Amino acid sequence: MAGAEQRISLDAEKRSLLDRHKEKHFTAGEIVRDIIIGVSDGLTVPFALAAGLSGANASSSIVLTAGIAEVAAGAISMGLGGYLAAKSEADHYSRELIREQEEIVRLPDTEAAEVAEILAQYGIEPHEYSPVVNALRKNPQAWLDFMMKFELGLEKPDPRRALHSAITIALAYIIGGIVPLIPYMFIPKATEAVVASVVVTLVALLIFGFAKGYFTGNKPFSTALQTALIGAFASAAAFAMAKLVHP
Repeated sequence: MAGAEQRISLDAEKRSLLDRHKEKHFTAGEIVRDIIIGVSDGLTVPFALAAGLSGANASSSIVLTAGIAEVAAGAISMGLGGYLAAKSEADHYSRELIREQEEIVRLPDTEAAEVAEILAQYGIEPHEYSPVVNALRKNPQAWLDFMMKFELGLEKPDPRRALHSAITIALAYIIGGIVPLIPYMFIPKATEAVVASVVVTLVALLIFGFAKGYFTGNKPFSTALQTALIGAFASAAAFAMAKLVHP
């Protein structure tokens, strides 16, 4: 009786500790990755295109028309790419899940030995991991989940991931792509609009680079500068190339 009461007391203490210690982890990594992919390409590609057309002495209306067409095509292309990438990950997970499930049924001893080997890599002794191996063998679903995660390093994908990825990347590309084109909506002369586009886009790249560094755990200021330099180089190269081809 005393032992049962002691266990209850320990369980209550553990729950109390867990309630007081709420860990805060960033769990939207896939969404942030999609936004980064979409915005970074959206800012740089239309920016370089607009700069190149401005260097070729095109009018602001032509630059704007070409830029909007590129943003639309780019958003569709990038969104489709994100969809196919996420779909491929889900298909890969499904194939490996079926294969691992069959191996657990056909080769249970081999799979149990693999569990023991995985646990041993963490410094767990045989007398410590044996009960864990035996417990997993009694629970096939938990055993399967364990093997997928710790043997293959695969997490179960969200079934809606492909569609969400496509929409997120496409919208992020559109948002990023509109920024370099804004000056061309108000300044008729492209050679003047490109200057304003450079300023607006570089500011946007700095802000985006800082946010990207903040959310990915990198140095925000360093990432902001790096992102802006890449965008500036892309636009300068496009502008110079246009000037060489169309003086």
